[in-house]
Amino acid sequence: MENYTSFNFMLFENLGFIRYALFILGFVLYFAIILFNVLIMLAVFLERTLHQPMYILISCLSMNSLFGTAGFFPRVLSDLLSETHSISREACFFQCFVIFTYAANEFSILMLMAFDRFAAICKPLRYHSIVRPRFLACLIVTNLTIPMILLAVGSLLTTKLRMCGNKLTKVYCHTYEVVKLSCDNIAINNAFGLFILIITTIIPLGLISFSYVKILIICQRSSAQFKGKAFQTCIPHIVVLLNFTMAVTCDVTLSRVANLQIPVGLSVFLSLEFLIIPPILNPLIYAFNLPDIRKKMISLVKP
Repeated sequence: MENYTSFNFMLFENLGFIRYALFILGFVLYFAIILFNVLIMLAVFLERTLHQPMYILISCLSMNSLFGTAGFFPRVLSDLLSETHSISREACFFQCFVIFTYAANEFSILMLMAFDRFAAICKPLRYHSIVRPRFLACLIVTNLTIPMILLAVGSLLTTKLRMCGNKLTKVYCHTYEVVKLSCDNIAINNAFGLFILIITTIIPLGLISFSYVKILIICQRSSAQFKGKAFQTCIPHIVVLLNFTMAVTCDVTLSRVANLQIPVGLSVFLSLEFLIIPPILNPLIYAFNLPDIRKKMISLVKP
């Protein structure tokens, strides 16, 4: 029984000259993602008034976007110009690890953002004693390390599988699509994958929902001025959360529902949405909605 040592991306076949248009679009998009997220990070780093938990977490979100897209764009852009579209097992598993670590980190950071807003709005008098710099640093390190360790173990389990197929119907390596090609029993992989999903997605989403519900309850009992200020800082986070959650839901649905009949182009876009839309949309949302960040970003690009 053959054990393949590489995988082929089938969706790159027969693209013709459209590959060059897709390459240009992808290159421009990747450049914009790098530019906007680096500007966010520089704005927070260089402006002392932005050395606050909320802005630090926003810069963490931008850093994570750069991390995740670095695992996707360089590879897909090279594949668009290449005549061969194969990837070694090792490189494929590493890409899986990077992309899904990015997704897990995104939920972790959004959870910390919700906690920060909960403390600021529901416990304003105790906010600075609750969200201390050292405590925030510990939370960030812990919440980013745990998903990374779990996904590293999951990747290790996947590397042990024998592969009876090597054709991937995605333009990047997707853990579940790789596991489905195995001729071994994948019950352990599926069980551990569900455990990772619960730890990295379900629990953070539950805690995020709890935080914003509590914030909403507090706002309903408060003055119009308090509501306006609270909503001004919370709405960008909620928009970012909803956008990323819907994008991940689309990707999971497309991977798990085998008989879903939708056009190939739409299927590819929906499976890539969580890697393309949030990294470019998030910095724009924060730039437009948070004046302090917007002013600093404008000053950075002005001659």
